[in-house]
Amino acid sequence: MRNYLLLLFCGALLLSSCRNTRDHIVIGSKNFTEQVIIAEMIAQHVESKLNIKVERRFYLGGSYIAHQALLAGRIDIYPEYTGTALTAILKLPVQSGNAAEVRNVVKREYARRFQVEVAPPLGFNNTFAMIIRGEDARKSGIRTLSDAAKFTPQWRAGVGYEFLERPDGFKGLVATYGLRFREMPRVMDLGLLYRALKDKQVDIVAGNSTDGLIAALDCLVLQDDKHYFPPYEAVPLVRQDSLSRFPGLEAALHDLEDKISDDEMRRLNYAIDGEHRDVKVVASEFLKSKGL
Repeated sequence: MRNYLLLLFCGALLLSSCRNTRDHIVIGSKNFTEQVIIAEMIAQHVESKLNIKVERRFYLGGSYIAHQALLAGRIDIYPEYTGTALTAILKLPVQSGNAAEVRNVVKREYARRFQVEVAPPLGFNNTFAMIIRGEDARKSGIRTLSDAAKFTPQWRAGVGYEFLERPDGFKGLVATYGLRFREMPRVMDLGLLYRALKDKQVDIVAGNSTDGLIAALDCLVLQDDKHYFPPYEAVPLVRQDSLSRFPGLEAALHDLEDKISDDEMRRLNYAIDGEHRDVKVVASEFLKSKGL
């Protein structure tokens, strides 16, 4: 038994050693369109800039799974959002709505706790967005979440599982705005939220402000008039040891700073979700348009 345990221990050390000395970069993403687009852009730019093989491990799941993959060294980089990092991963309260202040707290704590660097922001803010049908907004004069509170007792909500559980998610939102719904929210895959809203299976969904289908399906993002949600700047997260092992990686990530606006991200998302174009082609065209 002792020899068996020793073999297991040695095997674990060997796997860890192999993982930390691999000769290529692994880029991950969470399991929705925007994440895959951003991760593909990072992958293509790093491949071109460093002339190195990049392995793609997309659709890993939610924030917690992607975070654990990064800490374990199974991936070197993945895109995250500062508000998500602050509340869902670091478990810190939102003390400021200032994007730079939130980013600085996340940068400091990720370096201290996880030996992970927060690369410069990509340029857009993808906040959680509570979304309703445009026809309902026009009919009832609803513009803000405070306006919506008068109608939610007759509404059904649709959310992703992560939003239901997160500290910056459903429970805090309903408490902040005094929302009551007709029934418990329906939990569904993020890709099904807009179809459910359009088909009137639900009346309000928790989406993202850069979703490409918002305008295409005549939906409205309700204004967060009590500023419940923190800033959610998109940033690449990268292991410090990966930066050390791959010279030029830090500079490549800096090349992407402020390259994507909110409107551009919506158009990129729509190219995939609305026009059903190939992610690699869309990412390549966008990088070329930015001279990368």
